[in-house]
Amino acid sequence: MQITKRNVELRVDDSLMRVYVASPKTPGLYPGIVFYSDIYQLGEPIIRLANYLAGYGYVVAAPEIFHRLEPIGQVIEPNDLGRMRGNDDARRTAIAHYDNDCRAVIEFLKTESAVSPGKIGTLGFCIGGHLAFRAAFNSEIKACVCCYPTGIPSGKLGQGVADTIHRVNEIKAQMLMVFGTLDPHIPDSDRQTIIKALENANVPHKVLLYEAEHTFMRDDGYRYDSAATTSAWAEIIPFLEGVFAN
Repeated sequence: MQITKRNVELRVDDSLMRVYVASPKTPGLYPGIVFYSDIYQLGEPIIRLANYLAGYGYVVAAPEIFHRLEPIGQVIEPNDLGRMRGNDDARRTAIAHYDNDCRAVIEFLKTESAVSPGKIGTLGFCIGGHLAFRAAFNSEIKACVCCYPTGIPSGKLGQGVADTIHRVNEIKAQMLMVFGTLDPHIPDSDRQTIIKALENANVPHKVLLYEAEHTFMRDDGYRYDSAATTSAWAEIIPFLEGVFAN
């Protein structure tokens, strides 16, 4: 379906957070999605992914995750310097600030007239996959998709060590984990740690494995894998539809 696109501003901890919102053009009620980028923020590849999801009938809200450190609308270039910049922004952001941002986007979606009451999920990539995982600690989140989420077992996310892996029993959402088996940032040992934690906490989950590298769904880089991306979306969309069907 066709979509509309807009930017909204939310104030979090006295910082202006730009949120890109893509939603179906046809009036109606749709699930809302807290949508997290990778360390490069809201560049064209991430916007295309957000728009793609919105076209399947979702109100997609994507915040700038480094709004306390970067100018509004700043896109970090996906090159060597950009990677250093994005990783440094991540390191300098307090974990509590990430969590506060999540609450702000959830509260925004709850006030949106096009969002079905009680139907909110989350989806993220790379660091955003970790943030989506943490978003699932919030009771409003019913579905969570984590695409190659980094730093969950180690606690690498922002300032200090994130307690993510120790809080899995707080999750009430259904989880879909998407991994690339050639991804050096999430080796098999980390994948198994995450899966075991979900199993031990009796969290409903599904794991997808693709013979692909890190960020394989980002269409502007050499690691992009169109076949794996298409296959992943073919699982993600039915997963979300199933969770929000009732």
